[in-house]
Parts: sequence; structure tokens; C-alpha cells
Amino acid sequence: MAAAAVEEIRATAYVGFDSITSQIEHKLLKRGFQFNVIVVGQTGLGKSTLINTIFASHLIDSKGRLEADEPVRQTTEIQAVSHVIIENGVRLRLNIVDTPGYGDQINNENCWDPIVKYIKDQHSAYLRKELTAMRDRHIQDTRIHCCLYFISPTGHSLRAIDVIVMKKLSEVVNVVPVIAKADSLTFEEREAFKQKIRAELVYHNIRLYPFDTDENDEEEIQLNEGIRNIIPFAVVGSERNVIIDGKSVRGRKNRWGVVNVEDEDHCEFVHLRNFLTRTHLQDLIETTAQIHYEAFRSKQLLALKEGVQQRPPTNQ
Repeated sequence: MAAAAVEEIRATAYVGFDSITSQIEHKLLKRGFQFNVIVVGQTGLGKSTLINTIFASHLIDSKGRLEADEPVRQTTEIQAVSHVIIENGVRLRLNIVDTPGYGDQINNENCWDPIVKYIKDQHSAYLRKELTAMRDRHIQDTRIHCCLYFISPTGHSLRAIDVIVMKKLSEVVNVVPVIAKADSLTFEEREAFKQKIRAELVYHNIRLYPFDTDENDEEEIQLNEGIRNIIPFAVVGSERNVIIDGKSVRGRKNRWGVVNVEDEDHCEFVHLRNFLTRTHLQDLIETTAQIHYEAFRSKQLLALKEGVQQRPPTNQ
């Protein structure tokens, strides 16, 4: 039965409930915000450097070689680090989950399982706390809001393992693909590579974030469409400053010149940063709760209900 239409009435004098937005803002600012991101990709693609570049802070140590003859250092297990970043009075608790580089071994069968399991484990932990009789007022949320998926800048096509892993991950988390170290490609190679990747994502029916919903207005729909036309983001990360035209900017020097990380003509880092922090941060958090966690929660509760129904009755 459809809900009856409710008539809108304009108050004849000022009441004051329009201040609820500032009341909500005040409470949220006191509590702070939390964002959980997981980085996935093969070894040596600059995952740590890009995270540090996005949030303009040294949050995780790079595994890159410090000397040319030094062996590549690798993340050998899933590791989570947590930092509180403050910007203009807003406190953001940022949890970064670093994963072992995969696809480097001769046998890569099921190498994605530990990552998928970790993401599901966070959903499971939240569900247990949610179902507790005396649950906390504010449940500590470790559910993963975003997965930055790093693609090697081969310029050819996605590796078979990339297709499998992205498909598996997209079922449990918001996946955002990025072409790492994009300065190793020419602009023409980069654009052709991006088009190939988008075609492969469609062909393999890999549904990536952002998603359109009935709640989206026209502006949000257009914004999401613009993002989908950019994905995968071709990015370059750098924590170092270089001098360009007398100005100090974050960038990388190579034999052909200087790459300014924040110049949109050089790479798409600014588009990625704005997407993650300025336009879709809250939506990533809400989508995790309303789509990925809700699907997990429903499945678990249905399994629990079926288990109870199938249990033989006890003798009185």
C-alpha cells in the first residue's frame, strides 16, 4: 500500500528547526570521521607513495628501493595502519590496509582469497557488535570503504589475474582502479590503454564504483558519469618537491623533464584526489553500509535463520 501524500506547509513565523543541519555538523565535528581504504596490486607499483600523495602526509613507508642494487622490499602480509589527520578543525581517522603484492608468483591461484576474506571479516566483526545485546553507542567501524586497485602501466590490456581479482573484489567492496606510474606511457598510449580497460570491464561485467541510485539527483548522475568516463585514473605519485618555473610543486624528474603531480595536463591525480576526498568520500562510506555490508548482513542472517529452523526440537 502506497504511503499517502503529505501536504507541505510553510510556517507563518520562524521556528528554528532549520538549524538542525548546524546541530548535526557540530556533533559530527566533535566525533570526527573515519575512512578505511585498502590498496591492492602487484609489487612495485607505488601503492604507498600514492596514498601519501593523496592525503599530503607521510602515512605509510614506501617499499621502493633506496639504492639501485637493493632488492625490492615487499609487504608479506596484510597490514593496517591508522592515523588521525586534521584539516580546518575536521578530524579524519584514516585506516589504510596494505596488502601483499600478488601476481608475482608462478602459481597465483586463489591469491585474492586472503584479501576478500579480510574484507568479509570486517563485515563480520561489525555484524557481531551490532547484534550484541549491550552494544556500544558508536560501533568501531573497520569495514573497508574503498579499494584502490593498482594496474600495471603495460599499455596492452588487463592481465587475466586482474580481471579475476577485480571481479571478486567488486562483489564485496567499492573498487576504484588506477593505472600506476602513468608517466611511463605517452598520452596516446595512456588513452588507448584506458579505452581497452574500460571495454574489458564491460565485457567481463565488472561493476565498479560509483553506482547510480534512485536517490541521485541530476547533478550527482552527471558527476558519476564524468567519473566513469575517466576511470581508470592514470596517476603519478610523489612525496618530493621539484622546482617548475621557480615554484615548488610535488612531482617527479625523469630524463624527459618534470612531471607535476597536480597538473591535470600531466596526469589524473587531481581527479582521483578530488573524487576520493571532495566529492565522493561520504558516498563511499554510505555505499559500503547500504550495499556491500547490507548484502553480507542479509546473507548471514538468512543462514542463521535457516540453521535455527533445521535444528531438531529438544525434548521437553
